[in-house]
Amino acid sequence: MMRLDVNNTIKHTSLWLALLTGCAAALNVANADPHDHHGDFHRDYVLDHRYDHNHYYPPRGYAVHALPVGYHSYYYRGAPYYFHGGIWYRPYGPRFVVVAAPVGLVLPVLPPFYTTVWYGGIPYYYADDTYYVWRDESHGYVVSDPPPDAQPEPKPAAAKDDVFIYPKNGQSEEQQATDRYECHRWAADQTGFDPTQPAGGVPADQNTGKRGDYQRAQAACLEGRGYTVK
Repeated sequence: MMRLDVNNTIKHTSLWLALLTGCAAALNVANADPHDHHGDFHRDYVLDHRYDHNHYYPPRGYAVHALPVGYHSYYYRGAPYYFHGGIWYRPYGPRFVVVAAPVGLVLPVLPPFYTTVWYGGIPYYYADDTYYVWRDESHGYVVSDPPPDAQPEPKPAAAKDDVFIYPKNGQSEEQQATDRYECHRWAADQTGFDPTQPAGGVPADQNTGKRGDYQRAQAACLEGRGYTVK
């Protein structure tokens, strides 16, 4: 008849529980959202408050072992770059390091969070110490040198183009960027007003009215795709 060693069983059970707890903790770290700016996992992130942008980003030189889910790959002058959430990465040995965006690289869409600033009548789109400018000939947004060192041109409150969207259905940052761009294009096509163009691409006497039409159309499109628009 087999004798049950209770003490030995308890010891083995405790060991297995400790191993399982350790594995679960490791998985939690591995799967942590690289854009969760509120936890200790990103205590080294810094707040970018220029132009009241107010988003957190890792500093240049910050290294990660794996790229965030949903990143985009770009090649510029033979060098690979990886982009996600307004952050640019380059491979460095077994890791990926946060770097400055290469001036001249073209993106089809803007980062999911950006701030519009105007210089000389031209809109620049700002995120994480990087400026983007729309170029028709490139069919996209080009990483640009910073505009002249001057204060942004004042804009009346009614002319504010920044739109803040809040996903109601758990849309990813990549999906938010896609929806935002597609709704922008649809609203511009419907109203004839395009805020990425000087003066919206309309005569000055139509600017205010057309801008309002564009903003309403864009908001309706985004709300139809499951966002709260502010």
